[in-house]
Amino acid sequence: MMGLFSSKKEGGMMDMIRCDEQDYLIWKWRPAGNDANSTNKENAIRWGSSLRVKDGEVAVFVYKQKDGTQQDFIEGPFDDTFKTANFPILSSIVGLAFGGGTPFQAEVYFINLAKVIPFNARVPYFDIFDPRFIDFGIKCAVQYQILSQIKDYREFVKIHRLSNITPQELNQKMKPVIDKHIKALVVNIPKEKNVAAVQIETQIDAINKETTVRLLPEIENVFGIQINNLSIDKIDIDKDDEQYYKLRKLTADITERKIASQANIEIDTLQAQADVNIQNLQDTQRINTDNLEEQLRIQREELQRAQKLQTESSFFETHKLNIQTNAQKEVLKSAADSLGEMGNVNLGGGGNNMNPAGMMTGMIMGGAMGNQMAGMMNNMGNTMNNQNTQTPGNNQMPPPPPITQYFIAVNGQQTGPFNLQQLQQLAMNGQLQPNSFVWKQGMQQWEEAFKLLDLQNLFGAVPPPPPPPTTNP
Repeated sequence: MMGLFSSKKEGGMMDMIRCDEQDYLIWKWRPAGNDANSTNKENAIRWGSSLRVKDGEVAVFVYKQKDGTQQDFIEGPFDDTFKTANFPILSSIVGLAFGGGTPFQAEVYFINLAKVIPFNARVPYFDIFDPRFIDFGIKCAVQYQILSQIKDYREFVKIHRLSNITPQELNQKMKPVIDKHIKALVVNIPKEKNVAAVQIETQIDAINKETTVRLLPEIENVFGIQINNLSIDKIDIDKDDEQYYKLRKLTADITERKIASQANIEIDTLQAQADVNIQNLQDTQRINTDNLEEQLRIQREELQRAQKLQTESSFFETHKLNIQTNAQKEVLKSAADSLGEMGNVNLGGGGNNMNPAGMMTGMIMGGAMGNQMAGMMNNMGNTMNNQNTQTPGNNQMPPPPPITQYFIAVNGQQTGPFNLQQLQQLAMNGQLQPNSFVWKQGMQQWEEAFKLLDLQNLFGAVPPPPPPPTTNP
């Protein structure tokens, strides 16, 4: 194109070819004050005329020939004049015969590339149906907005041809196609999303997404424009329609019954869970009680067994000593009798007098028996002493006397065992009270602590505090 235009020149009766329109998509140039296709001058461009194309515009020169139409596109910004005929396309059409200001046949169109085309429209009321109640159609309308723009002007020209067209005229062409697709989407949404028809307004975001995916590509291909934004702003249900009230009531009744049914199920579930919890608690308490009773029984039996063994051990040693003592007494008595008889032995002296020799013999034997008896008694004493003092692993100290063990009931639970020293500490700390129930080996049942004679000393009266000091006046 730069071969066709050179530096700008002023003067002469040449035309200024430019577009001063504000609201257009395609506009055919003609001299100022004339309507399109009202004068031949708009189709006869003179050499030397000025061409001005603003930024965001493109000028299209159309040459109509017998073998078809050819076009030259000049993108803005551009501002220059026609001077020569060395532009290849133009030269092939008109040659050099039109030099020096002679006009040549061409039409000039301006295409607006900068214009953002707003389109606000409304789909009139149409019926949608609830998937659960297909006999109750309710009416709704859809309000939407589109912002579009021409990007591929060559494609736009192919689709719409070169003729005057405004944004409003383009919108009127697009509206039937857009309305048809939007209606189809909205009608199918209740079934696809499984929502009540009366709640269709809650699905605007889902409808917008589906519209963007399905509708935008078709609009762009059919109309040769780029969609910058398409959004559904409102789904308007005709709430004054009788069908709406009927469907609303049916839906509300079903929802109410569903909520009531769910509430009943939840109540039954909670009741069943409560019954299970109560049963588990009772079973746990019963098991704990049985375990406590079994533990008390085992402890009582072990304590009784230990005391019985200790008592039998003590009695066994004493019984053993008595048996040995009685046996030795019998032996010594027999020996003494024998000694007495030996004192009366007749050694040939005649008469009934005491036999001195026999007496001496008896005394000697009696002394020997006495020593033997003393030794036996001493050995028996030492044996008893060793047996009474000897303990497994310790030959120095006798076994300690048995210690009485006490159990205390606290909050229905058995604690212990404790000895008297430990009970005294508990009483001092206030953990053992006179009315606390206690039990020890040999008791038939639990009794309050103050009733046991061996525990009454634990609850002596607390001495009164000393009198306050007196101050001298």
